[in-house]
Amino acid sequence: MPEPRSVLVIVTQQIGDVLLTTPLIQAARERWPGARVDVLGFAGTLMPLRGNPAIDELIEVTRERGWRPRWALLKRLWRRYDLALVTQSGDRAQIYGWVAARERSSLVPPAGSGRAWKLAITRHPLVGARDRHAVLEKLMLLSPWVALDTLSVSLTPPPRAPLPAEFAGLRRSPSVVVHVPSMWRYKQWPVEHYRVVIEALLCEGVQVWLTGAGNDNDRGLTRGLLELGAAPDLIDVVGRLDFGQLSELLAGVDAYLGPDTSITHLAAAVGTPSVTLFGPTPPTEWGPWPREHAAASPWLRRGPEPARIQRSGTARAPIVLMQGPSRADMDCMPCGKAGCDDHRDSRSECLERLAPEAVLAELRALLARARSEA
Repeated sequence: MPEPRSVLVIVTQQIGDVLLTTPLIQAARERWPGARVDVLGFAGTLMPLRGNPAIDELIEVTRERGWRPRWALLKRLWRRYDLALVTQSGDRAQIYGWVAARERSSLVPPAGSGRAWKLAITRHPLVGARDRHAVLEKLMLLSPWVALDTLSVSLTPPPRAPLPAEFAGLRRSPSVVVHVPSMWRYKQWPVEHYRVVIEALLCEGVQVWLTGAGNDNDRGLTRGLLELGAAPDLIDVVGRLDFGQLSELLAGVDAYLGPDTSITHLAAAVGTPSVTLFGPTPPTEWGPWPREHAAASPWLRRGPEPARIQRSGTARAPIVLMQGPSRADMDCMPCGKAGCDDHRDSRSECLERLAPEAVLAELRALLARARSEA
């Protein structure tokens, strides 16, 4: 096909997935510097892309079902673009790509009833595969035009924005951002484990910042931890910072602790030394992406025995990925399911068995490294 003059990246997914699309967007911009590059995604999920210099326009679409509410948008999108890069194999994403662009490079499912028509409408199909990292999978949509093995891949964080006046000037060293909440229970490290870690950090003179969204889930999970201290030792910014302000906060602390969630990916993008906690989710697919990493998976499906700890990243931005141990008679981690009962509100025994003392030891090592560099 001729060199495209306009490109639409379609990422109708969650906030973390949107952030993981930034290497694809950057690579498209570098491959076609004169082209228009727009991004289409669900309303409320594109915040990590605001201010991204590689993007010309963000197009928000509704999540509600049915095409009637989208009719005006579909008419506006009709063949507006030369190329669509469709990062999700779902029906709606594929239809948006077919409507918007003359040619498409699309992720298609390896099986299922919709596979045939999705293959039929795309010139460059990419079949989804197990244990392929989401960053690499999205980048592979450009493989007809870009030699991926030549790339040094980083996520692009949103531009840093000043902290609100009530928090400006409070940061000190040593300091740690702790992100307690997970959207789904099966990804949730027990709050009581977080309590052990936070209490120990505060006793050692480490400043702790608690982050999270402003919803009832996140506030409920962090509320009971506020009794452990007060500002400026323990600072509650749950629901009070946007993504630009979170970038600013993460850039100024010594370490980060969090689960498999969007803020963990943001910490990796900013380059904050991090400890991240994984349970049933395979890190080969969703582990935090280190800065300036080659276009190859940075993680194994399971860390080496017995500790199951993996390390990646650069000397200045290390990432420690910890996985909880399964029982000897139940060697299932990571199962790739939604917890032990395979639903969003399920417990995950592997996370429950990840000891807070082991996590605390890794955080202390990162803080000691920060002190030595200072």
